[in-house]
Amino acid sequence: MKIRTETSNDIDSIATLTYQAFENHPHHEPGAKPTEHLIVERLRNQQALSLSLVAEDESGIIGHIALSPVMINGEQSNWFGLGPVSVKPTRQNEGIGKQLINQAMAMMLEQNADGVVLLGEPEYYGRFGFNVDSKLTLADVPAEYFLVKRLTDNTDCGQVTYHPGFYG
Repeated sequence: MKIRTETSNDIDSIATLTYQAFENHPHHEPGAKPTEHLIVERLRNQQALSLSLVAEDESGIIGHIALSPVMINGEQSNWFGLGPVSVKPTRQNEGIGKQLINQAMAMMLEQNADGVVLLGEPEYYGRFGFNVDSKLTLADVPAEYFLVKRLTDNTDCGQVTYHPGFYG
C-alpha cells in the first residue's frame, strides 16, 4: 500500500469511496444518505483542503483522509480539522485508516501546525493522542466527541469553528 497526496485524477474515486465508507454509518439517522463526500468536494472547491491523502494498492484507491483549516474564536489559526477519514468498506479493519492518520499527523508536524481537532469516537482516536481539551470547544456537539491533539506548546483556547465547507 502506498499513501500519497491526491491528484485531480483521484477526485471521482475519492467521492465514491467516501460515500461508500459512510453509507449506513451508525451516527447517521436511519435511512439518511451520506454527505461526507460533499464536504470533501466543497472543501476542495473552496481551496480549503490543507491536506488530502489517498491510500492505494494494486486495486486502486482504498482510503482517503482530509484536513482543513479551523478558526478559533472567529480568527484564523494554525489549527486544522481532521476528517473525514474514509476506508473502502471491504478493506476496513486492516489498519488503513490508522496509517492515513499517522501519515497526516506526521505531515502536520512537519508543517509546524499548532494542533489538530476532530469530531469522532474517543476510543478510536485516543490511540493517536487525541483527547478532550476543555480549553477548546465546538458548539452544539457533545464535548466527549470533540477531540484535540496539540502539536506545539501553544496555549490556544476558545471556540473552534470548522471551515464553511463543512456546512453546505
